[in-house]
Parts: sequence; structure tokens; C-alpha cells
Amino acid sequence: MSQTVIDLAPYTRTLDQLKEAIEGLTEEQLKRKEAPGKWSVTEVLSHLADHSIVFSFRVRKVISESEVQLAAFQQDPWVSQSRANEGSASDILDVFGALLTYNSLLFKRLSAEDWQKSGVNVKGDTVTLESSFRAFIQHVQTHLGQIERIKRGL
Repeated sequence: MSQTVIDLAPYTRTLDQLKEAIEGLTEEQLKRKEAPGKWSVTEVLSHLADHSIVFSFRVRKVISESEVQLAAFQQDPWVSQSRANEGSASDILDVFGALLTYNSLLFKRLSAEDWQKSGVNVKGDTVTLESSFRAFIQHVQTHLGQIERIKRGL
């Protein structure tokens, strides 16, 4: 029986939102950068998959350990050093979707108390699992806006 106390729909919906955002774009358009030093759509998607990996790790630390220091990561080097723009948007979204599914299965098993467990972020702020979950969804929304800006410039 599910213990979910949080509405997971906004979280699981992010994959469909990303797929809709890139629908109809060619591989060339997905990889085009609006300016030097800016990310392409493919790189934005790669960043979101990276962020999902880090979020997955943070979730498991928060629910399993005490006095949790939340891992940080350097997004620009992760994107550039992984040569993200050489990847396929479709493959990246497959990874993003698999992580959403895997995390959602875990989220359905969490209690109300689990959602209130917390860790300390790199800024020194204490954040709950629930607030991190909501921040992840908002982070995707921010990057959906970035994808729309990139598309307007194509």
C-alpha cells in the first residue's frame, strides 16, 4: 500500500514537459548554442539528467543518514567535460525518465516523517526532503523556460 503524502504528479510530469518542449526540433537545432558559452537544448537536458542523479543521491542520504551534508556539483564542468552536446536528446531523456520512475517508486514508500527529514546544503541552509523535491520540480520549470528562449533564437 502506498504511503505517499506528497503529490508526485508535478514531478513525474516533468518528463512529458521536456519531451513536449523539444518536439519537432532537429538534431542540429537541439545542439545549436545561442552564443559562445551558452548551453544548447541538448546540454540543458543533460544538465537536468545530471541534476536528477545528484537529487537521487541526496534523497537517499537524507532518508538514511543523520547529520547529512548535501552533495554539491559544478554544473558547467559536468556539462562540458561529459561532452554533453555530443549526446542524443532522446537518450538523455530516457535516463531522466528512468530516474523519475525509480525515485517515484521510492517516494511512494516514504512516510510523512521521511518527507520532513533534512540535510544541510552547500550554502549552510537546512532543507527538508519535501522542499528539495519541490525545488527539483521548480528547477526543471526554470530550464523549460531556458529551452523556450533557445528555441526562439533558432
